[in-house]
Amino acid sequence: MTATTEDGPQEEYDSKRHAGLYGAQRVKAMSAVLLALLLSVLDYAIANVALPLIAVDLHASSSRAIWVVNAYQLANLSCLLPLASLGARVGFGRLSQFGIFLFLIASVACALSQNLLELTLARALQGVGGACIMSVNIALVRFIYPHKELGRGIALNGLFVGLGVALGPSLGSLILSVASWPWIFWVNLPLALAALALAHAALPETPRSDIPTDVVGSLLTVASFALTGVGLDGLMHADFLSGAAVTVAGVLCWAMLLHYQRERLEPIVPVDLLARRPFLLACMVGFLGFVASNLYIVAMPFTLASAFHRGPGTIGLLIAPWAVGVATMSFVVSRLADRFPASVLSSIGLFITASGFCLLWFLPTDASNWDIAWRTLFAGCGFGLFQPPNNRAIMVTAPAGREGGASGMLSVARLAGQTTGALFVAALFTIFPHPAFICLGAAMTVALTGSILSLGRKYLAA
Repeated sequence: MTATTEDGPQEEYDSKRHAGLYGAQRVKAMSAVLLALLLSVLDYAIANVALPLIAVDLHASSSRAIWVVNAYQLANLSCLLPLASLGARVGFGRLSQFGIFLFLIASVACALSQNLLELTLARALQGVGGACIMSVNIALVRFIYPHKELGRGIALNGLFVGLGVALGPSLGSLILSVASWPWIFWVNLPLALAALALAHAALPETPRSDIPTDVVGSLLTVASFALTGVGLDGLMHADFLSGAAVTVAGVLCWAMLLHYQRERLEPIVPVDLLARRPFLLACMVGFLGFVASNLYIVAMPFTLASAFHRGPGTIGLLIAPWAVGVATMSFVVSRLADRFPASVLSSIGLFITASGFCLLWFLPTDASNWDIAWRTLFAGCGFGLFQPPNNRAIMVTAPAGREGGASGMLSVARLAGQTTGALFVAALFTIFPHPAFICLGAAMTVALTGSILSLGRKYLAA
């Protein structure tokens, strides 16, 4: 049975299946979900700060050291959809617990690495652990909160993502000021052990699919994402021959995967969900939002250094208001996401974000720190307003039994957007000698495009 809202037709959820938890049960279960989420997001943000030290200590070039970050993100993105599908079969709580355990083991391997290859492989394993957590994170929230309060749970989820992004660089700098780089991985152990204990005790049992695991589809999905990501990275860094060859291999894998998945009852790449126009539109809006955010996040440190002539310490402080704005607005919007459609809230949020980027774009190079900071905070508040309603729209447009696929696709839209934004930055830095403000203009354009698409979803989804 379906219902119609301003975002288009939406599936009604079974009242028993999605009754949610209450009281202490909800607090404990949500604490477990958020602690695991914080573990995954925080470690990704911390590692960026340590790249220069890792490059020097392991005798690697800066370009090669970047793979400490890329390996995590690419493994995470490649495994999200297969693991979301697996979670529907083994239970979302069980997969999350396994992810925390794998993340813990990989953190130890990272800390003990003696060369860049070992560290890169350990980071890839850590990315798989993070994918176990992220692929089922929102699906678990769907079973913890009742339908009428789902927006609150998703907003709280967004708040902790913002906190992880905000705390990561500061915590990383603090650790590196008193200890060597392996300690950014050792610090994961107490957090992971606490998350594992809480998850084991508090996460709810969820219904399981009895459809067998699609091994061939899983392998093709991983190959499709991985080869395409590596190939595009090569192209954006002007390595045209090998980049093109690997990209073509990735495209061929995608063609094989989509043909193979066409007749599957619960496909790993959720083509059945993407055939639902409201779901597809919400994913597209989410993708565009994260392309815009990473065009800003990746390029802004270079903009502040080259155009505004700020030092490393000041750069960190001037970027922090973005995360503060995201986290603060995610908390505020928790009371609105269940009452107003995403076609209103997310559209306004992305328009505010685009306006913030525009205000930064037109700043003179002698602007004060305050001028930069409040515009950054303004853009971050818009992004915090955009995320929870759009994430809620993705989840409520999926039918009962497909929570895993919807949760995985939500994370894919986020990570694919972040990866695409980073690739655009690499391309602009390769093409233009002074691309700092060009990246801000591109971020503004993409965010505005997402806002327009979000505003029109009530008409396009009909």
